[in-house]
Amino acid sequence: MSETASPSGKTPVDFWFDPLCPWAWMTSRWVLEVEKLRDIEVRWHIMSLAVLNEDKLDTLPEEYREMLAVRAWQAVRVVTAAWQKHGQEVVGPLYTALGTRIHNNGEGATLESIAGALAEVGLPAELIDYAEQQDFEFDAELRASHKEGIDKVGQEVGTPVIAVPGDDGEQIAFFGPVVTPTPKGEQAARLWDGTLAVASVPGFYEIKRTRTQGPDFSNL
Repeated sequence: MSETASPSGKTPVDFWFDPLCPWAWMTSRWVLEVEKLRDIEVRWHIMSLAVLNEDKLDTLPEEYREMLAVRAWQAVRVVTAAWQKHGQEVVGPLYTALGTRIHNNGEGATLESIAGALAEVGLPAELIDYAEQQDFEFDAELRASHKEGIDKVGQEVGTPVIAVPGDDGEQIAFFGPVVTPTPKGEQAARLWDGTLAVASVPGFYEIKRTRTQGPDFSNL
């Protein structure tokens, strides 16, 4: 579970992601850019599009339902198993390896791309067995991590969820930001500062406009 203090003395930024979500991937690379420019430390947590939508399947398009039924479970199960068996510190590197293969390289969330990501970060190959484990050994931990993130922002959002400590020490959480391409350098820092500014205002809920383009991975 997340806490509002970091042993490093940096401001902890808790980030909940599903490896399949391209928008969460864009935002995660932005937060890592901000980590170079602001005194923050990102801590990675699993949430699940499959869990988020399991009570809404009848209202979703058939193609999306099919994705949620298989692919959406495989990656989060493997990341959760890696977390439980090898510690929280492997989650970030594994997410980076997975996201690069799934999104940047266009491999998709296949068993082959998951296995390749495990090998890339030096994790045991047998973790891939959890991808299709129907009676998933760490289902309770996966759902608890998902619930922790989604409880901070409510059910009307998805991934990513970000939580940071406010001035009073209590966490401020928000969905997004949804942005493409990933901001770099001072633009990334300005977006971070502005996001924190609006998120810290009591009663502030939403800024939104129509998306006119899909995720652009060209600068990642």
